[in-house]
Amino acid sequence: MLSSRVAASLARRDVHYGWVTVAVTFLTMLVSAGAVGAPGVLLLPLQREFGWSTADISIALAIRLLLFGLMGPFAAALINRYGVKRMALSSLTLVGSGLLLSLAMRELWQLILLWGIVVGFGTGLTALVLGATVATRWFTTRRGLVVGLLTASSATGQLVFMPLLSMLTDQFGWRTALALLIGLLGVATLAVLALMRDRPSDLGLAAYGEEGTAPAAAAPLPPSVAGAALGALRDAARTRVFWVLFATFFICGASTNGLIQIHLIPLCVDFGVPEVRAAGLLAVMGIFDFIGTVASGWLSDRYDNRWLLFWYYGLRGLSLLYLPYSDFTVYGLSFFAVFYGLDWIATVPPTVRLTAERFGRERANLVFGWIFAGHQIGGACAAFGAGYARSTLDSYLPAFFVAGVLCLGAALLVPTLGRRPVAAKPVTAGA
Repeated sequence: MLSSRVAASLARRDVHYGWVTVAVTFLTMLVSAGAVGAPGVLLLPLQREFGWSTADISIALAIRLLLFGLMGPFAAALINRYGVKRMALSSLTLVGSGLLLSLAMRELWQLILLWGIVVGFGTGLTALVLGATVATRWFTTRRGLVVGLLTASSATGQLVFMPLLSMLTDQFGWRTALALLIGLLGVATLAVLALMRDRPSDLGLAAYGEEGTAPAAAAPLPPSVAGAALGALRDAARTRVFWVLFATFFICGASTNGLIQIHLIPLCVDFGVPEVRAAGLLAVMGIFDFIGTVASGWLSDRYDNRWLLFWYYGLRGLSLLYLPYSDFTVYGLSFFAVFYGLDWIATVPPTVRLTAERFGRERANLVFGWIFAGHQIGGACAAFGAGYARSTLDSYLPAFFVAGVLCLGAALLVPTLGRRPVAAKPVTAGA
């Protein structure tokens, strides 16, 4: 296989194959995230072409975010049972098929079916647990940095595609923009087929930074996917740590994916900012998000993750409360884009590390899957709530004020976690 030859070649240069796995995962998450973020650009064109209201379209987007999150813990169990490669291929195929079929949609129910259910289910098959799984399986040291890189690929992919998709939509129509995404999903599929491997032991390697040369054995297969996912939830739900991380990640999703990603462009248009310029604002946020999230991964390897989360949520809350007072000028929006972008999803590396600390290496992706479900439930609530506010109150601003206050609440909640990690329970056959 190509991966074996590449691994042997890299070994002669003292380079671990884990970095190739990270690169393929980075590409997969980047392109998939572009598909997740595309509706933020296409919301207004769909309104103009089909006459659907903001609330109508927001229903489909809320379903997508909800499925994306609720699939998280089951995605972790599916990855543990069937492997990273198979699940990544399944995810890319479903997302590409949903987008391809949507090129011919004409009715609202088709939007809900394809963008809500098919794309939501497809992206949920991997979600952020793909990056968490790759980081914990392939890396013992540099794990925080790897989580930061892969998280940045997901968040940045949702943002950096925005200006290009907006430009293509403006000049050639939204179907051309979707066609570009479908092509990129095909490229990612080929990369996964050629280079992705499930574990270091598949290539006779130990994890990066692990002492010794003997490859770590794979964990026993769980008897059922549902049993593994629900068993992890049953045990984790008995701890206060889980509920604090779940609640704060709910707020994280409500203040990012569900609000900014979907509704920032329409909000800017309400204040006279052209769509393409507003999409460019999201691209700037994506660039600074990449810097902030990678830096967060580096910091999470070195400092108390509770206090990192305290500052991340607090600063995000202040930035959201500032936005309505920016007057939506170039200077005001640019300041918001840089400040908010650095903090867009910097919360993920500390949250993953706290999860691994408190629940153990083998259970980390399962428990994080449930915590991530909270993130997407929050995103779904914000996606629909902001759309409903715009349709009924004729303003997005109440949704942004609420999100800002919630972030300040999350900042105060995180430090209540105890400093000393709780000993992880042994992994049972069902989990």
